[in-house]
Amino acid sequence: MATHNVVAIVGSLRKESFSLKIAHALAKLAPASLQLEVTTLHGISFFNQDLEAAPPADWLAFREKLQKSNGVLFVTPEYNRSIPGVLKNAIDVGSRPYGKSWFLGKPVGIVSNSPGPLGGVSAAKHLQNILPGIAGPILGQPEIYLNAVGDAFDDKGQLTKESLQKVLQQYIDAFAAFVEKHNK
Repeated sequence: MATHNVVAIVGSLRKESFSLKIAHALAKLAPASLQLEVTTLHGISFFNQDLEAAPPADWLAFREKLQKSNGVLFVTPEYNRSIPGVLKNAIDVGSRPYGKSWFLGKPVGIVSNSPGPLGGVSAAKHLQNILPGIAGPILGQPEIYLNAVGDAFDDKGQLTKESLQKVLQQYIDAFAAFVEKHNK
């Protein structure tokens, strides 16, 4: 079985973000067939179509990372019932120029999270609305909205909540099979 490289895009810039911790936990739980490259969005400049004639180096590096990948996994918190602005900006950078989305054809997974009770459902639903037409197939089942993640990690960022580990394991195994299916 081939190893598939997946860009795991973290939708938060916060140093101790739950999304970053979850992405790292998923990378550790991933089967041997899946290699997650946890990617933060620090340093990606604001999208401005005027810059497409000579795209900034940070855009080119991000686009190249997407191009070389076999899939994309979004791990995001919910801000004000949507995705964080930094994540939307990265999607805009990665989906341009018009008609040449670097996400196109890549199988996509969505993991939303929140320390609150709703688990980032609105953020996940907004991604499900944004991505069709600019990305590949989106894993529909299992859906994953992680709530109450505030106590799931120790002070070193290691996942300690067994119930969350089981959910993440089920999801990453299903996502690995999904990526395999769409990369034959």
